[in-house]
Formats: sequence, C-alpha cells, structure tokens
Amino acid sequence: MIRVVLSFCLSMVFVAAYAQLNTPLQQAQVDVVYLASDYLEGRETGLKGEQLAAEYIAWRFSQMGLQPKGNNGSWYHEFDFTYNPNPHGQGGEARVGKNVLAFLDNGAENTIVIGAHYDHLGYGEFGSLYTGEPMIHNGADDNASGVAALLYLASRLTEDAAAKNNNSLFMAISGEELGLLGSKKWVAAPTIDLGTVNYMLNMDMVGRLNEEKVLVINGVGTSPAFTPALENVKVGGIRIKTTESGVGASDHTSFYLQDIPALHFFSGQHSDYHKPVDDAETLNYPGILSISDFMLAFIEKLDDQGRLEFTATKNESQGRSAASFKVTLGVMPDYVYEGKGMRVDSVIEGRPGQEGGMQNGDVILMIGELEVGDIYDYMEGLSSFKKGQ
Repeated sequence: MIRVVLSFCLSMVFVAAYAQLNTPLQQAQVDVVYLASDYLEGRETGLKGEQLAAEYIAWRFSQMGLQPKGNNGSWYHEFDFTYNPNPHGQGGEARVGKNVLAFLDNGAENTIVIGAHYDHLGYGEFGSLYTGEPMIHNGADDNASGVAALLYLASRLTEDAAAKNNNSLFMAISGEELGLLGSKKWVAAPTIDLGTVNYMLNMDMVGRLNEEKVLVINGVGTSPAFTPALENVKVGGIRIKTTESGVGASDHTSFYLQDIPALHFFSGQHSDYHKPVDDAETLNYPGILSISDFMLAFIEKLDDQGRLEFTATKNESQGRSAASFKVTLGVMPDYVYEGKGMRVDSVIEGRPGQEGGMQNGDVILMIGELEVGDIYDYMEGLSSFKKGQ
C-alpha cells in the first residue's frame, strides 16, 4: 500500500512540475506519463484505474473551457456491460464503462467527432500477447498516445480561426479493447444529434512515428473529400500511406457503420503491442505532435466544404483472395513499410521465423517460388503451404 501511495505522490509531483512549464511537447509527455503510469493499473474498462483516467481527462477538458457533453450535463456517457475474459464462457461480471465527452460550440450546423480510446488491458487478462505472470499493461502507445493527441487537438481548436465552420465533439472512448464497446454504445444512444455529425477522426496508436515519418490513414474511401484534402496537407515531413476501408479494429468503425465518413490515424505496429513493455519512455513525443498538427491542417482543409458525402467501402480483403493458412512464420508485419515485399517488424520468440534465423527488419521477397510484393502476397503465399513443408 505504501508503495502505491508513494508512486501516486511522485506521479502527481511530476505532473505539477511539468504542467507549470506548459509547452505542448511537455504537456503531451505529462498526459502520457500519468495515463500510462502503474498507478492506473492498465486502465481496464470499468475498474478504478480507468475511472482515474476518466477523471483526469475530464479535468483537462475543463481547463480548456470546453462544455461537458455526457449524460445529464456531466462529462460522462456511461454504459453497462458484462465483463468475461472468456468470450465463450458463461456468466461474467457486471461493470460500467464511461466515455468522456467535451464539446466546442462554434454555432455551426454540423459537428466533427475527434476520438481516441483511453482504456487498455489492465493486468493482461484479456487480449494480452504476453505469456508470463500477470503484469500491468500500461498501454502508452495503445492508447495514451491517442489521448495525448486528442487533448492537444482540443486545445488548438479552441483558438483556431481557420476551423470554425464545424463544432467539435472530443471523445475519450472506453471499452475499445473489449470490442469497440464505448463507441458502439454511444452511436446507439448519442449525446448529440447523430444526424449533425459531419465526419469522425480516430487516433489509435500514434506514438511510434518511425524515422521515415510514415503515417497510416485508414478509411479514406469513406468520403470523396478525404483524399484530395490529404494530398494537400504538408506538415513535418509526414508521408501518408492510405487504405480505403471504413471497417477496422478501432472505434472509427462504429461511426462508419452509421454512414458517417471516418478515418483512423495510426503510426504503425510494433513488438511491444499488448505487452507490459508498452511504456511511456518508448514513445516518439515530437511525432505525436507532428501527427496532431497534420490532423489540424487536414481539419482546416475540410472546414469550408460543408457537409461531406459518405461512401460505402469494401473491406480491404475483398477483391483479393481471402488467405486461409495453417502455417505461420511467427513474425509481426511492418504495416507502414512502403517498399517491395513484406518487412518484418518483429520476430516472435520460439516461433519458426526465429528458429530459422530471421531478424527484425528483414524483408520477405519470396516464399518458396512465390513472389511477395506486399503483405497480401505474403498471406496468400502462406496459404499455399501445409504443416511440415
């Protein structure tokens, strides 16, 4: 108990000291360090650590002078759910999750939603890729980084004269790790008129911008306005890699399924994903601000275009053969790689790739006699083999 209290006191001293300096970079660091601290115990949905995170985010919104936009004039949109780490098991624990919502009223007809989930995996009971004893999963990149970007954008948009033709709803979303629970619950019972939502921007894992400064943007096919605007944004040397589909493993999907144009901003996968080592010191903080500034410029580009047209998209796997394979190399693909082949982000210990001598950063160009031009070729190539070959 003494250790927990001491840890909390030290984190509060750190927050107070840095908050006085008040530069955007330092503030982003403060936000992540607190949200990804052991004191919050991995921000598992419905537990004390997530409640502390929600209170912190609400406090940050209030300091900016934003309006609470949850239920009954509060900052929170609460929802009931049953937690069960075994999705195929019976029963479960009744819990309450809460989205944190703040509104910037520009007197406009339409509103853009800017969101990032703030929950994570707690001690790793559900969704962890770590195989040891239970440990706190702090989720610095996933997704304290997205919340830091959300808070930065909120502070910038309150004073941005070039982005006044839409209102802004800032949403820190709960329950994403359990299956997009918070965003699904909100679109089913929204705290503003869903018909006024122009488009949605989602930040999930924006803390690891690489040296090539490649930013993945998923969902560009959900509105014809997106690609032309993105092509005209030049910020911080960022290079974008896009996908069309509005369906993905993050909260933008819930909005897309309501016929709302939606994008997901993502700095790339890494070997710390869903493990206890996803900690605050591993992040690229200038990269978080660069991505946020890119998004701000993008919002400004769209500001005078009125109501955006929505277009339905195919899933990325459609139009390609659906890969079904019984073998694996045990490697994690580098989703931001733009060259020929499939670059390996990390090699999983004890799997065939490691045993065969593969290393992080290797690029797979052939599987047997099959050429690998991209990640889809890689998956299709694996599907042609059987165990033992």
